[in-house]
Amino acid sequence: MGISRLLIIMGIVLIVIGSLWTFVGKLPGDLVFKKGNTTFYFPIVTSIIASIVLSLIMYVIGRIK
Repeated sequence: MGISRLLIIMGIVLIVIGSLWTFVGKLPGDLVFKKGNTTFYFPIVTSIIASIVLSLIMYVIGRIK
């Protein structure tokens, strides 16, 4: 695999991650606790989805080699 192809793939992955980043902490199931001046975010659903997506990406990369 040439360096140009690798850079294109990395660029596409970064674009996808950047577009999905706007949803972090805003999915149903993500917990937000606010009390006074303190806010605590626990993005459980976002973490699960990120884990699934990264697992699929690693699976595809493993299959290419």
